[in-house]
Amino acid sequence: QADALGSAIPWHDHCRAAKKRARTIQYARGRPKRVKHYRELLKITRKTLGYVEQAAAQLPLAAGPAGELWQAMVRHYRPLIEQIIAQTERRVLGGEAVQAGDKLVSLFEPHADIIVKGSRDVDYGHKLNLTTGRSGLILDLVIEAGNPADSERFLPMLERHIGIWDQAPRQAAADGGYASRENLRRAKAWGVRDMAFHKKSGLKVEDMVKSNWVYRKLRNFRAGIEAGISCLKRAYGLRRCTWRGLDHFKTYVWSSVVAYNLVLFTRLKP
Repeated sequence: QADALGSAIPWHDHCRAAKKRARTIQYARGRPKRVKHYRELLKITRKTLGYVEQAAAQLPLAAGPAGELWQAMVRHYRPLIEQIIAQTERRVLGGEAVQAGDKLVSLFEPHADIIVKGSRDVDYGHKLNLTTGRSGLILDLVIEAGNPADSERFLPMLERHIGIWDQAPRQAAADGGYASRENLRRAKAWGVRDMAFHKKSGLKVEDMVKSNWVYRKLRNFRAGIEAGISCLKRAYGLRRCTWRGLDHFKTYVWSSVVAYNLVLFTRLKP
């Protein structure tokens, strides 16, 4: 792009070399082999960044909105590239354990977070916490920042529900990850009579609900929520967001939820 705008610096396209190293890193066995190719990839990245900086020093002289747009792109991407280089040197070359919140995992979607789901593959995006009613309608949704533990998000979600509806639900069910003795105590104090967590996590059934029959009913209800989540992923596009930017990500998620609720409205009897 800089060439097309009038930059006259000598440069070389390293795309093939970079892709080759990245592919080798992906399939390399053993840390020493990966470190060697990481060093080569970092060298290529710095060289390419040097081309960009030389072009940026020349192009302010080029008039026109195209040159200004190019400079804006450079100002946006340069610090992101430098952050990726720094975290790679810390993690790969220095052997430092970089916190997930300090990592930039996408150059083009810098808002993306690392979402770890137990022993399964790592996903990238944003964690969603939602509440549903007896009919299956989605009553509330929070797009989380970072990767907070489920147990930390139970009380804020319950508090939001009480704030919206001016009362606590008489009965509630939640995934096992939200379970803790403090969460159960606070839910009971806020007016929830029967609070069933899918996994007991050291809690007794009689502490959560009034009978085993109620616990089974609420646990089965929570299992049914998985069907709604699966439908959101398969039929309403929540498996993968295709809109760029954090604001567009949030818009995409909410549009999927609204569409899901509207369809459910038409299926409910008046």
